[in-house]
Amino acid sequence: MEPKHSRSLRRRSLEAGALAQGVGALIYARNTNRYLFVLRQGGSWANTWALPGGKVDPGETVVVGLAREIEEELGGRIQEPKLVPIERYTSSDHRFVYHTFFIAVDYEFMPVLNDEHAGYAWLPLSLAPRPLHPGITRTMTDSYIMQKIRTAESIG
Repeated sequence: MEPKHSRSLRRRSLEAGALAQGVGALIYARNTNRYLFVLRQGGSWANTWALPGGKVDPGETVVVGLAREIEEELGGRIQEPKLVPIERYTSSDHRFVYHTFFIAVDYEFMPVLNDEHAGYAWLPLSLAPRPLHPGITRTMTDSYIMQKIRTAESIG
């Protein structure tokens, strides 16, 4: 991780009826075969374990939004990440889309968390912390998505 020099916590509200997008990363450490989870505090789904990520700001691409969220939430950038799309969830009303990407890093790192999170843990998916955010639970119980994750691990 490259240290972060400044924190931007800009947030823009969405116009009524606009499509909202979110993005998150399954960050996998090759040296330990473990994933990074963050413990949410405050806001929606407080005290649940989630992935680093968040809302994509208007005018941002999903990739730019993910890079910004990682920098804000973990205190730095992942150098030249290879993003492997894992899931694209669309809400039943089609007004919200969440993109999940797999990112492999060589080594576990110690994130510098912002005020959105109270802690972090590097764990294998089979020992994911509880309670999980419902979106992560949905992802981890889908056999097709889990096969994509296992494939990404093997080539990651």
